[in-house]
Amino acid sequence: MSFYDKMSDTANQLMETGYRTVLPEKVDWSAVPAANINERKKELSIGYFNEIAMEDTYAVLVVNEMKRGIANYIGASTFAEIAIAFYFGKKIYLLNEIYDPYNDELSAWGVIPLHRKLSGIYEAAQ
Repeated sequence: MSFYDKMSDTANQLMETGYRTVLPEKVDWSAVPAANINERKKELSIGYFNEIAMEDTYAVLVVNEMKRGIANYIGASTFAEIAIAFYFGKKIYLLNEIYDPYNDELSAWGVIPLHRKLSGIYEAAQ
């Protein structure tokens, strides 16, 4: 989870304006026995999916930063969370631009790129 510090900073900014936020659990994967990694990932995913599905969840905000030289990166687990949010009719925001490999789906699902401006969430919630 290479964007954890940025996610934490962003969550703090949102909480200061009254939003309830949920951050992914920070896991030290080197401490998880290899035989348990898939089960642990499955548990975490189910937990995130349940958070997204909650009635009082307004939106999902994806912190899609540069990763390994790839701009606006969205990994497989995050894409799955976006799909769940879409299915449950939640607003979906990207902190940055749309990740090009998923452009067709993200555009069709109405994902909103914020261009690094959280004010887009505040304005949409009014």
